[in-house]
Amino acid sequence: MGKIIAVTNQKGGVGKTTTAVNLSASLFAIKRKVLMVDLDPQGNATMGCGADKNQLEYSVYDLLTGRCAITQAIIKKTAAGFDLLPANADLTAAEVELMSLENRENRLRDVLSTVKEEYDYIIIDSPPSLSMLTVNALVAAQSVIIPMQCEYYALEGLTALISTINGIAGGANPKLKIEGLLRTMYDPRNSLSKDVSNQLVSHFGEKVYDTVIPRNVRLAEAPSYGLPALIYDRKSRGALAYLALAGEILRKSRSQHAVAV
Repeated sequence: MGKIIAVTNQKGGVGKTTTAVNLSASLFAIKRKVLMVDLDPQGNATMGCGADKNQLEYSVYDLLTGRCAITQAIIKKTAAGFDLLPANADLTAAEVELMSLENRENRLRDVLSTVKEEYDYIIIDSPPSLSMLTVNALVAAQSVIIPMQCEYYALEGLTALISTINGIAGGANPKLKIEGLLRTMYDPRNSLSKDVSNQLVSHFGEKVYDTVIPRNVRLAEAPSYGLPALIYDRKSRGALAYLALAGEILRKSRSQHAVAV
């Protein structure tokens, strides 16, 4: 049965979409069946997988508002290799429409439950805000990956995000937990980066991934070609870092399963 992970941060520009796309590609590269869900109205993750957000017959908007079945909305075997539930600007309207619908917080969870067993991992790219779409992502997910830049305001935003996650875990989704904190766009030459990184490890310990995503030109270039970095330049530092992250996630998952058994 698939594990559903939401990639979430209420702060924009932290590498959230880059992480969702490249982690999905890396899990797929190591023979896992992956569905990526683009839940951001900007549709950047959709474009980063090689799909044209302006030419979609159906999108996650149609799915959440009951206009289509999930099998109609999924794009099979994108240019990135894995399956995709795409998004575009239509999703902005879902924010308003969901408020008047019954069971609005559970819409995404309900539709993903029908395909969950077909995948090893379902990765959700959440919007950079606390909205009904983000709530849907957190209610649907079993865990959360929080990408973070190691900068001054990062810790302040993290407090608010953790409060939101705890609120969802205390109500609509008791199984929700933090999968891990991921340091992104990391520059080891920057003393502030190192200071914030050390604070994260001090506060959150093993919840901070050992893998660190560096600042990397190839990671920044890849979306303009509609490809994950792993396909655009497999040997780039960014691609290798996300492969390492996928490996770390699998190792932790096996370890947790062994403990549970």
